[in-house]
Amino acid sequence: MIALTLIQILQVLLDVIWWIIFVQFILSLLIAFNVINTSNNFIRSLHYGLDRLTEPMYRPIRRVLPNMGGLDLSPMVVLVLIAIGDIILRNLAIGIVSSATV
Repeated sequence: MIALTLIQILQVLLDVIWWIIFVQFILSLLIAFNVINTSNNFIRSLHYGLDRLTEPMYRPIRRVLPNMGGLDLSPMVVLVLIAIGDIILRNLAIGIVSSATV
């Protein structure tokens, strides 16, 4: 059952990455529409930290995607890849559980 535990750990990590991207998206919208500004040290630090966490995921995707001007589709691509990874891990877990009960 170690494989099942590793799959569950990977699913939790994918969930954490999903939430990081989601929070970064909301924060960037709030900054773009001047609801909050980066003169606040906490907001600036949070925005910088989230950018540092997500940039390594976005960089390879940005190289492949065409330039859309001000629209960055790389977060959406990463979220779709996370959803696909979650489906694959869930199906692997189901396969492990069903083979263990047979």
